[in-house]
Amino acid sequence: MTTSKPLPITIAGASGRMGHMLMEAIMASDDCRLAGALDIASSPAIGQDAGLSIGKVTGVSITADLRAGLQGAACLIDFTRPEGTLTHLKVCRELGVKAVIGTTGFTDSQKAEIADIAQDMAIVMAPNMSVGVNVTLKLLQMAAQALSTGYDIEIIEAHHRHKVDAPSGTALKMGEVIAEAIGRDLNECAVYERFGHTGERDPSTIGFSTIRGGDIVGDHTVLFAGMGERIEVTHKSSSRSTYAQGSLRAVRFLASRERGLFDMFDVLNLR
Repeated sequence: MTTSKPLPITIAGASGRMGHMLMEAIMASDDCRLAGALDIASSPAIGQDAGLSIGKVTGVSITADLRAGLQGAACLIDFTRPEGTLTHLKVCRELGVKAVIGTTGFTDSQKAEIADIAQDMAIVMAPNMSVGVNVTLKLLQMAAQALSTGYDIEIIEAHHRHKVDAPSGTALKMGEVIAEAIGRDLNECAVYERFGHTGERDPSTIGFSTIRGGDIVGDHTVLFAGMGERIEVTHKSSSRSTYAQGSLRAVRFLASRERGLFDMFDVLNLR
């Protein structure tokens, strides 16, 4: 989709790794432009040109002032922390700015708060903006329905050493999609830890295993283990650029929406 006027976008966490990828994607896009760049007040990047880290001059300075950073923006892209994202969303609602949220680690009450805010503004929220990951979620939905009995389900995820939440939001989303497909409640059947004498595996559970190390961008495998066979569905990310490109697709999707809470299944028409 192209527009005569590029969509003005503000990036939250502009000096972080994901912020840099988003910056590059916006700069390379024909139908989007950088309108603002936000970061926490203690960031050494405050006051610098937002493109300095990627060797570009944008004319947009990184600021901790939310209203200044959102001025003139049509949409905010936010990959930060839950508390920061909620603060950003409240200001977005005041200013009429839409939002694409890639932040993970929200509690159920925080998710409910976001759903309430979405009654007044349009939001796309997904634990993973990658097109490939969301197609993988659709495949898992189909696999779970066919393998609902006789197969033990395990979700294994690996990320870089700096990731602060576990399991990853993507792994949890995989669990939610699978649980819904087979009529279970993930809150009741998820097993996040195994240590010591655990006893035999309960066939109704969905297990999670977490790996943290090095610079792994994001690997996810769902194992359906039956008697005499195993099916593995795996997605591996080698670059955060996939998240950035998916985020821009979400921004374009929101251009024609006024309010409501959407996810990448909506953006990619995977319903």
